[in-house]
Amino acid sequence: MLNTPLNTYPQEDILIDAIGNDHVGTAYATPLREDAFKIDDATKIEMIEKHFKSIMEIMGLDLTDDSLKGTPKRVAKMYIKEIFSGLNPANKPEARLFDNKYRYNQMLVEKNITLFSNCEHHFVPIIGKAHVAYISSGKVIGLSKLNRIVQYFSRRPQVQERLNIQIANELKKVLATEDVAVIIEADHLCVSSRGIRDTTSSTVTAEYGGKFLEAETRNEFLKYIG
Repeated sequence: MLNTPLNTYPQEDILIDAIGNDHVGTAYATPLREDAFKIDDATKIEMIEKHFKSIMEIMGLDLTDDSLKGTPKRVAKMYIKEIFSGLNPANKPEARLFDNKYRYNQMLVEKNITLFSNCEHHFVPIIGKAHVAYISSGKVIGLSKLNRIVQYFSRRPQVQERLNIQIANELKKVLATEDVAVIIEADHLCVSSRGIRDTTSSTVTAEYGGKFLEAETRNEFLKYIG
Protein backbone atom coordinates (compact mmCIF):
# COMPACT_ATOMS: atom_id res chain seq x y z
CA MET A 1 0.00 0.00 0.00
CA LEU A 2 2.92 2.34 0.69
CA ASN A 3 3.90 2.26 -2.99
CA THR A 4 0.37 2.72 -4.32
CA PRO A 5 0.09 5.70 -6.73
CA LEU A 6 -2.11 8.55 -5.46
CA ASN A 7 -4.74 8.07 -8.14
CA THR A 8 -5.43 4.50 -7.00
CA TYR A 9 -6.26 5.41 -3.37
CA PRO A 10 -9.96 5.33 -2.46
CA GLN A 11 -11.54 8.74 -3.08
CA GLU A 12 -12.69 8.91 0.55
CA ASP A 13 -9.10 8.60 1.80
CA ILE A 14 -7.98 11.38 -0.55
CA LEU A 15 -10.82 13.62 0.70
CA ILE A 16 -9.98 12.89 4.35
CA ASP A 17 -6.33 13.81 3.78
CA ALA A 18 -7.28 17.01 1.94
CA ILE A 19 -9.64 18.17 4.67
CA GLY A 20 -7.12 17.38 7.39
CA ASN A 21 -4.31 19.28 5.73
CA ASP A 22 -6.41 22.30 4.76
CA HIS A 23 -8.12 22.62 8.18
CA VAL A 24 -11.62 22.84 6.77
CA GLY A 25 -14.53 23.16 9.21
CA THR A 26 -17.87 21.62 8.33
CA ALA A 27 -20.37 23.36 10.64
CA TYR A 28 -20.83 26.01 13.34
CA ALA A 29 -21.85 23.36 15.85
CA THR A 30 -19.35 20.78 17.07
CA PRO A 31 -20.20 17.49 15.29
CA LEU A 32 -21.74 15.26 17.96
CA ARG A 33 -23.85 12.12 17.72
CA GLU A 34 -27.33 12.20 19.25
CA ASP A 35 -26.30 9.53 21.78
CA ALA A 36 -23.08 11.35 22.78
CA PHE A 37 -23.98 11.53 26.48
CA LYS A 38 -25.83 8.27 27.04
CA ILE A 39 -22.60 6.82 28.43
CA ASP A 40 -21.49 8.26 31.77
CA ASP A 41 -18.00 9.72 32.22
CA ALA A 42 -16.70 6.83 34.32
CA THR A 43 -17.63 4.32 31.62
CA LYS A 44 -16.13 6.51 28.90
CA ILE A 45 -12.84 6.68 30.82
CA GLU A 46 -12.80 2.90 31.21
CA MET A 47 -13.49 2.37 27.50
CA ILE A 48 -10.91 4.92 26.31
CA GLU A 49 -8.32 3.40 28.63
CA LYS A 50 -8.77 0.00 26.96
CA HIS A 51 -8.66 1.42 23.45
CA PHE A 52 -5.63 3.61 24.11
CA LYS A 53 -3.83 0.64 25.63
CA SER A 54 -4.45 -1.22 22.37
CA ILE A 55 -3.07 1.72 20.36
CA MET A 56 0.10 1.77 22.45
CA GLU A 57 0.51 -1.97 22.08
CA ILE A 58 0.04 -1.74 18.30
CA MET A 59 2.86 0.82 18.21
CA GLY A 60 5.08 -1.71 19.98
CA LEU A 61 5.31 -0.02 23.39
CA ASP A 62 5.94 -2.14 26.46
CA LEU A 63 3.10 -1.40 28.88
CA THR A 64 4.76 -3.40 31.65
CA ASP A 65 7.33 -0.61 31.96
CA ASP A 66 6.76 1.48 35.08
CA SER A 67 6.72 4.71 33.06
CA LEU A 68 4.07 3.50 30.59
CA LYS A 69 1.72 1.19 32.44
CA GLY A 70 -0.42 4.01 33.83
CA THR A 71 -0.51 6.01 30.60
CA PRO A 72 -3.78 4.62 29.12
CA LYS A 73 -5.75 5.58 32.23
CA ARG A 74 -4.06 8.97 32.49
CA VAL A 75 -4.91 9.73 28.86
CA ALA A 76 -8.51 8.58 29.30
CA LYS A 77 -9.04 10.78 32.37
CA MET A 78 -7.37 13.72 30.64
CA TYR A 79 -9.65 13.39 27.61
CA ILE A 80 -12.91 13.26 29.57
CA LYS A 81 -12.17 15.42 32.62
CA GLU A 82 -9.83 18.00 31.12
CA ILE A 83 -8.96 18.73 27.50
CA PHE A 84 -12.27 17.53 25.98
CA SER A 85 -14.55 18.35 28.93
CA GLY A 86 -16.15 21.13 26.87
CA LEU A 87 -18.01 18.52 24.82
CA ASN A 88 -20.34 17.88 27.75
CA PRO A 89 -23.08 20.53 28.22
CA ALA A 90 -23.09 19.68 31.93
CA ASN A 91 -19.72 21.45 32.17
CA LYS A 92 -20.95 24.67 30.60
CA PRO A 93 -20.21 27.63 32.91
CA GLU A 94 -23.18 29.36 34.47
CA ALA A 95 -23.00 33.00 33.46
CA ARG A 96 -24.65 35.16 36.10
CA LEU A 97 -25.48 38.70 35.02
CA PHE A 98 -25.50 41.83 37.15
CA ASP A 99 -27.24 45.17 36.70
CA ASN A 100 -24.99 47.77 35.14
CA LYS A 101 -25.33 50.07 38.15
CA TYR A 102 -22.35 52.19 37.16
CA ARG A 103 -24.11 53.05 33.88
CA TYR A 104 -20.89 52.13 32.11
CA ASN A 105 -21.86 52.22 28.46
CA GLN A 106 -18.45 52.01 26.81
CA MET A 107 -16.53 49.01 25.57
CA LEU A 108 -15.30 46.40 28.03
CA VAL A 109 -12.29 44.42 26.82
CA GLU A 110 -10.77 41.28 28.29
CA LYS A 111 -7.60 40.55 26.37
CA ASN A 112 -4.93 37.86 26.35
CA ILE A 113 -7.19 35.09 27.66
CA THR A 114 -5.09 31.93 27.59
CA LEU A 115 -6.51 29.41 25.14
CA PHE A 116 -5.75 25.69 24.91
CA SER A 117 -7.64 23.59 22.41
CA ASN A 118 -7.03 20.62 20.10
CA CYS A 119 -7.20 20.34 16.34
CA GLU A 120 -10.03 17.98 15.42
CA HIS A 121 -8.15 16.72 12.36
CA HIS A 122 -5.05 15.41 14.14
CA PHE A 123 -5.84 15.75 17.88
CA VAL A 124 -2.79 17.90 18.59
CA PRO A 125 -2.82 21.19 20.53
CA ILE A 126 -3.92 24.65 19.47
CA ILE A 127 -2.33 27.19 21.80
CA GLY A 128 -3.01 30.91 21.83
CA LYS A 129 -4.85 33.91 23.17
CA ALA A 130 -8.41 35.17 22.87
CA HIS A 131 -9.43 38.82 23.08
CA VAL A 132 -13.10 39.54 23.78
CA ALA A 133 -15.10 42.74 24.08
CA TYR A 134 -18.70 43.77 24.55
CA ILE A 135 -20.82 46.86 25.07
CA SER A 136 -23.40 46.44 27.82
CA SER A 137 -27.10 46.39 26.98
CA GLY A 138 -27.92 47.01 30.64
CA LYS A 139 -26.30 43.95 32.20
CA VAL A 140 -22.69 43.01 32.90
CA ILE A 141 -20.96 39.70 33.51
CA GLY A 142 -18.21 38.76 35.97
CA LEU A 143 -14.83 39.03 34.28
CA SER A 144 -13.81 35.45 35.11
CA LYS A 145 -16.90 34.18 33.28
CA LEU A 146 -15.50 35.55 30.04
CA ASN A 147 -12.43 33.38 30.59
CA ARG A 148 -14.56 30.38 31.48
CA ILE A 149 -16.67 30.70 28.33
CA VAL A 150 -13.51 30.78 26.21
CA GLN A 151 -12.13 27.76 28.04
CA TYR A 152 -15.38 25.78 27.78
CA PHE A 153 -15.59 25.99 24.00
CA SER A 154 -11.83 25.46 23.68
CA ARG A 155 -11.98 22.16 25.55
CA ARG A 156 -13.20 20.09 22.63
CA PRO A 157 -11.81 19.01 19.26
CA GLN A 158 -11.93 22.23 17.24
CA VAL A 159 -11.11 24.27 14.21
CA GLN A 160 -10.25 27.86 15.05
CA GLU A 161 -12.94 29.44 12.88
CA ARG A 162 -15.68 27.45 14.60
CA LEU A 163 -14.23 28.13 18.05
CA ASN A 164 -14.23 31.86 17.34
CA ILE A 165 -17.87 31.83 16.24
CA GLN A 166 -19.01 29.63 19.14
CA ILE A 167 -17.46 31.97 21.72
CA ALA A 168 -18.96 35.06 20.07
CA ASN A 169 -22.42 33.50 19.74
CA GLU A 170 -22.43 32.42 23.39
CA LEU A 171 -21.44 35.90 24.56
CA LYS A 172 -24.20 37.44 22.43
CA LYS A 173 -26.72 35.04 23.93
CA VAL A 174 -25.58 35.44 27.54
CA LEU A 175 -25.23 39.23 27.41
CA ALA A 176 -28.36 39.78 25.33
CA THR A 177 -26.50 42.03 22.90
CA GLU A 178 -25.09 41.83 19.39
CA ASP A 179 -22.32 44.24 20.40
CA VAL A 180 -19.63 41.58 20.82
CA ALA A 181 -16.18 41.06 19.34
CA VAL A 182 -13.83 38.07 19.59
CA ILE A 183 -10.34 37.72 18.12
CA ILE A 184 -8.23 34.57 18.48
CA GLU A 185 -4.50 34.35 17.78
CA ALA A 186 -3.17 30.81 17.95
CA ASP A 187 -0.39 28.43 17.02
CA HIS A 188 -1.44 25.07 15.59
CA LEU A 189 0.84 22.15 16.38
CA CYS A 190 -0.63 20.28 13.42
CA VAL A 191 1.21 22.90 11.35
CA SER A 192 4.37 23.29 13.44
CA SER A 193 5.03 19.73 14.65
CA ARG A 194 3.96 17.73 11.58
CA GLY A 195 3.13 18.24 7.91
CA ILE A 196 4.68 21.51 6.73
CA ARG A 197 6.46 21.94 10.10
CA ASP A 198 6.29 25.72 10.03
CA THR A 199 7.14 26.96 13.52
CA THR A 200 6.90 30.69 12.78
CA SER A 201 3.35 31.12 11.47
CA SER A 202 0.23 31.72 13.55
CA THR A 203 -3.47 31.95 12.76
CA VAL A 204 -5.74 34.93 13.49
CA THR A 205 -9.55 34.81 13.28
CA ALA A 206 -12.15 37.40 14.21
CA GLU A 207 -15.91 37.63 14.73
CA TYR A 208 -17.67 41.00 15.05
CA GLY A 209 -21.28 41.82 15.83
CA GLY A 210 -23.48 44.88 16.28
CA LYS A 211 -21.53 48.11 16.82
CA PHE A 212 -18.24 46.29 16.23
CA LEU A 213 -19.17 46.06 12.55
CA GLU A 214 -18.64 49.82 12.46
CA ALA A 215 -15.07 50.80 11.64
CA GLU A 216 -14.71 53.31 14.49
CA THR A 217 -15.76 50.83 17.22
CA ARG A 218 -13.78 47.98 15.70
CA ASN A 219 -10.63 50.11 15.43
CA GLU A 220 -10.99 51.15 19.07
CA PHE A 221 -11.08 47.47 20.06
CA LEU A 222 -8.04 46.67 17.92
CA LYS A 223 -6.15 49.59 19.50
CA TYR A 224 -6.85 48.23 23.01
CA ILE A 225 -5.56 44.75 22.23
CA GLY A 226 -2.48 46.11 20.48
